[in-house]
Parts: sequence; structure tokens; C-alpha cells
Amino acid sequence: MTSTQTTTHEFQAETKKLLDIVIHSLYTERDIFVRELISNSSDALEKFRHESLTAGDVFDSHMPLEITIDLDEEKHTMTITDTGIGMNRLELETNLGTIAHSGSSAFLDGLAEAAKKDVSLIGQFGVGFYAAFMAAARVRVQSRSWDGSEGHEWTSDGTGSYTISESPGLHRGTRIIMELKDDAHDYAKKWKVENIIKQYSAFVPFPIKLAGETVNTVQALWTRNKSEISEQEYTNFYKFIGTATDEPRYRLHFSADAPLAINALLFVPKENFEVMGFGRVESGVNLYCQRILIDQHSENVLPDWLRFLKGVVDSEDLPLNISRQSLQDNALLAKLRRVITKRFLKYLDEQAQEDPEAYLGFWKTFGVYLKEGLTSDYEFQKELGRLIRFESSRSEAGSPIALAAYVERMKEGQDSIYYINGASRAAIEAGPYVEMFTRKEIEILYTLDPIDDFVLSHLGEFDGKKLVSADRADLDLGSEESPKEKEEGEKQEEARLEQGARAVLISWLKETLHDKVADVVESKRLVTAPAMIVNPDGYMTTSMERIMAASRREKGQEPMNSKKNLEINTASPLMKRLAELQKSDAAFAAEVAAQIYDNAMIQAGLVVDPLAMVERNYRILNRVAGGA
Repeated sequence: MTSTQTTTHEFQAETKKLLDIVIHSLYTERDIFVRELISNSSDALEKFRHESLTAGDVFDSHMPLEITIDLDEEKHTMTITDTGIGMNRLELETNLGTIAHSGSSAFLDGLAEAAKKDVSLIGQFGVGFYAAFMAAARVRVQSRSWDGSEGHEWTSDGTGSYTISESPGLHRGTRIIMELKDDAHDYAKKWKVENIIKQYSAFVPFPIKLAGETVNTVQALWTRNKSEISEQEYTNFYKFIGTATDEPRYRLHFSADAPLAINALLFVPKENFEVMGFGRVESGVNLYCQRILIDQHSENVLPDWLRFLKGVVDSEDLPLNISRQSLQDNALLAKLRRVITKRFLKYLDEQAQEDPEAYLGFWKTFGVYLKEGLTSDYEFQKELGRLIRFESSRSEAGSPIALAAYVERMKEGQDSIYYINGASRAAIEAGPYVEMFTRKEIEILYTLDPIDDFVLSHLGEFDGKKLVSADRADLDLGSEESPKEKEEGEKQEEARLEQGARAVLISWLKETLHDKVADVVESKRLVTAPAMIVNPDGYMTTSMERIMAASRREKGQEPMNSKKNLEINTASPLMKRLAELQKSDAAFAAEVAAQIYDNAMIQAGLVVDPLAMVERNYRILNRVAGGA
């Protein structure tokens, strides 16, 4: 103790250890000390505002509630002043001389271990005020409590002790004066501090004045009542938070109290820059705690397949000092992610019902992300199943429908939703797979992107109805027929080869194509086409096989060519002529059979040897044209 006015104190043992870690180990995110100190100032202002509502007359009541930052490049000092609740002598000693509630040995051990690994942690372990020593060689804290008691100054160089002395004439609030280290002089420059404020503290609810100018001019719209916010304010905020120039396609602004306190403002952009060739986008949603940024472009607050969203999520239930490792593992954050994701998907479903045409615009632009979610995130499959859209045999070209619309139109007794993949609508409708669906007037979905079969196979079912690919070998469309179907079926039956000839043809085709096919069977669903390829594996569709083959080619691997089943239409004129030809000219019939197989493979979208097929084609044409 030096005098009655000035006293010297030793830091608490735990505080010494903390200071040593902060000063010597945690240098990788120095900027965050500014955020920490502004956050403390904001808390002090909020506490004063709360107390002043019930206390009546308060000390220095005329002073505006604000944070002021003064910089001196010549003296290399940075000063942060607030007009908040302030501290008396005892509070200075208690608040700045000890770690208080966070002072556990486990806390310090975790911080020290992380520091050894050079992890960017400052500001994430709750070091708060002590972060000032990251940049300051000496820190002076001048404070006067709102109760009007005399002001005091707390001073330390962070080496083990601090002094507290009387400081007459102070106004209410706290001033932190930092004498910057030699390698931290940039923090006395306006551009440096302004950038830090705009990144981390742009939405602090009190004015932050730097060199006489208010830096945080954009309001935290997510904290305001929706009825008080204009469309222009929403648009301006979207452009600010999303660094965008367009207007948003959709906007979701919601608050929740349970199971967590959440304020969220999410935007869907107009364009999908990822598919426009700009590369994979990073998450556009920032995570805040009481308006203070704790995770920019957060990969934790929403699943990766919603990375196209822009906006803000703020939850006061998350601790401001949460570490990045904790962000990944934190149970509260997992709950937050689940709540927000379900709420956004519910919002999309509402938009789809209210304005189907506008939703189709969203689907065509961002549907690829929802498909990604369906194939990678089982938790939200039910909600995503309501949002996916595909063209169908009953929809207009370019106008996809919902699975719910398909189910509403299903025929009585139909227990499955059918789909078939193709390069285009025209290719599908000209192919063999839809013939029996057309005859039976059963709607079938057209999946025009190879990934769609993965999507529907992952979904598995919708509204209790199984999703079934039309190229399955075991497909059964039921035996019930309308009079028209029955009449057409009878005509086809009459046109078939007689039973004995069928058996001979099938046996000969199995032998001739044994190196290409797993089996040859008589089709129950072909109407006019002579043949088609079906996959004996009920799970693997031909489009899924195409994706896997492409993936293997990219890796320089040979495709895994599994044998398929060949279904033949024994009522087809071509097949009937082939049955005769194999008796009179087995060699030429084998050429025709191989060509029929290749044609069926091409219609299935599968790869054939083009050189061999073209050479065979010319041989067949030469024969037909009367050549040898």
C-alpha cells in the first residue's frame, strides 16, 4: 500500500495465469479485443438504462447513452469510453482483479492447452476485459458509478499487480485508456478500428462514435417488430448484411422464445451464384449473441445445404464467449439449428401454397440445394419431401408439380409413386418405359436430372406411398383394367408369338447375348417398343448407375458394368421377324439382336461401344439394301 489514496494489489493467482496466457499465447485474433471491450461497454449502458427506469433521479442523467472511441496516433493510445453504469472502488477491485465466475482451473487449463495449439481463441473463452492486454502495454481504467460516489482509476501493465487510486471529477461511466504495444500501433488508426467495429459490433444498440462520427449506423432489424419495418428497410438491410446489389426473393423474419430465445432474419437471394460458375458459396448467415457477432458466415447455425441463405440469427441463450470448437459440439447450437431449419422449411411450404408460380421460380433456381439436403440430411426429409418438384406425364412442360399433387390424383388402389429418368421430357415420352403407364392412365414423374433418382431413393416414400422407379425389373402396375385397356391388351395378346415360338426366341436370345445380359424375359408392360433394359437390382436405377460410372471415370477408374435384364415385346413385328430370321440366318439374326440390345441400352441412357455399334449398323443396312 503506497498511500491512503493509492493502493497496490496483487492479482488473484488464477488471474495471473490468465493474463500470462492472454499476453504471451493468444495473438492470432488480436482484433477481437476491440469487440470484447465494446461489448462490455454496451452491457454497462444496458444496465444503467435498466436501473434508471426504476431509480428516479440518477447521477449525470443528462449524458447521452453512447460509446466513444478516441485514437492518438502520436501517443499510440486507444481510449474507449461509455456512459454506462460505471464502477465504484470495490467493483473495480472485484471485477478487474479476479476472474470472478469464470475463474476455474479447468477453464484455465483448457485455455492454456488451446493456446499451445495456436488456435484463434481470444474473445472466445470469456477473457473479456483482459483481452485489452493483447494490444496494450499498460491499461488505465477510469470509472465512476451511477450512484454518484467518487471516481477511481485502476492501472496495470498486466505483469502481476495493479493499483487503484482516487480520480476526482469523472463523469458517470467507464473509460479504458490503452497504451499500445510497439507492434500494435495500428489500433490507433481510424481505418483499422472502424473495420473491426463494422465486422463485429455493427449492431450494438448504442451509438459507437469514432473520431466524432457514428460508425454503427445500420439498425439491428431482427430485434424490431415486423409491423414497424418498411420494405425498403428490409431491402437495405439485406444489401448490407449480404453484400448484395439485388433485392431478395424471399424474406423470413421470426422470433421464438422456446425452446430457445431466437431472433432471425433470413433472406433468399434472387440468383444462385454457385451454379453460375462462381464456385462453392460460403454460408451467408451470421450468428450473433445479443447483437454481438460471434460467428461470421457461420457453418454451424444452419446445415450446409442451406448455405445460399443470407441474414442473421441472434440467440441470447448462447454464451458470447463460446469457442469455435464448442460451436461445433454445442448441444444448444444443435437445437438452434434444428429449430431454424424447420421454421425456414415450413416458411417455404407456406410460400409454395400461397404463390405456386413464385415458388417454382425459387425451385428452379435453388432446388438443387434442397435435393442436396434430401440426400445428405435424414432429419429433415419429411419437410423437404413436401418442397421438391418434378414434371410429370400430366403436368405441362416446364411446370413441375409437388408430390402431394401427384398423390391427390392417384388412381384408387395405386400404392406407389412412379418415376422415370431421362435426358429430356421428349426423350422419356418417346421411350419404352412409359408405354404401359400411358395405356393404364397412371401418372409418372419425369426426373430430368440424374441426381433426382438419388433424391427419390433417399426419400423412399411420401405420404405413405412408396417411390418406385419405372425401370425396375419387378415393376407391377396391377391387373385391374378399364374396358379400353382390356380391349387393347387383348389385341396385343393376339398379336404375340405363339407360346412355343416365344420360348425358343427367349432361349436363343439368352444364348446369343449371354455376355451382355443377366436375363431375357417377356415383358408385361411394353406396348409398341420391341425391347427395353431393366435393372434387376430394385435399388439401383439406370440414372444412378450413370452417375456412378461418371464418378469412376473422373477418378480414372473403369466403370463397373453390371449385366441388365432385357425385356422383349413378343407382339412387336420386329421381334416376330427376328424369331423367323434366327431359324434361317442365325448369324445375321445375332447382329440384329445385338443392335436391339444396344438400342435399348441407349434408350436407358446407358453407355454402349459406339464404334462397334456403328460398324454393326452399317452391316445391317448393307444387308437390307441388298448387299452381300
